[in-house]
Order: sequence, then structure tokens, then C-alpha cells
Amino acid sequence: MQILTTEAQRHRESENERDPRTAPIIGASIEVHRHLGPGLLESAYEECLCHELHLRGLSFERQVDLPVPYKGLLLGCGYRMDLVVEHEVVLELKAIESILPVHEAQLLTYLKLSGKHVGLLINFNTPLLTRGIKRIVL
Repeated sequence: MQILTTEAQRHRESENERDPRTAPIIGASIEVHRHLGPGLLESAYEECLCHELHLRGLSFERQVDLPVPYKGLLLGCGYRMDLVVEHEVVLELKAIESILPVHEAQLLTYLKLSGKHVGLLINFNTPLLTRGIKRIVL
């Protein structure tokens, strides 16, 4: 296990923030939060974020079915990814008091099942949106 120094951690976090796959999505999310603030339903944030992604020329799919592979079959168990942006980044949107480990596990599972490698867990119910974003890379 590698232990990073404080400076190395800051550099790594800075590099993560500038990821070209997620930076425009985070920017769009911040714009939505700036206009709406916290306190609305998740569905309102999803609708507005989709509009903002469209305005920025980013392709996306909403409520993408996610079958579960089991013994050679793909079973429709009702799982859906909130958004998949640019065929690459899975977004799991929340409007909750705080992100819990189970929410991170949900996104991690979605990434594994979908074969995608990058995901954002975005909780719009925070005073400062950047504190409500968790980025996961496989």
C-alpha cells in the first residue's frame, strides 16, 4: 500500500479535478446547483442537468437499464443508471442529507456491471455542490 504525502495528495486531487471526462460534467452540475440551490427533488436536478449537458454539447442517455449478469443470463432486475454521459461516465444523482457508503457502493456496482470506468456521485442537497461530489475511477 502506498502512502502519499500531503503535497502528493494535493497534486493527485488537483489532477482528478481536471479530468477531461468529468470536468465538463462537474461544471454543468455546478451551474444547475447555482441556479436552483439545494432542497428540490432529484428528478428536478436530473431534468435541469440534462438540459445543461445538452447546452454544452455533451451526449447523454437517461435512466439507462442495467441488467444483472447471472449464470450466463442478463436479468432485468430493475436497476437503472441515472445518466451516462459521452458513453463513458456514469452519473448517480442524489438529493439527500448526506452521501453514505451504500451510495458509493451503488455507483461502484453500476460501474462494474456496465463495464464503465468512471463515475460521479452527485448530491445536490448541499450548500456547496463541490462538497457533494464523489468521483470513482476503476
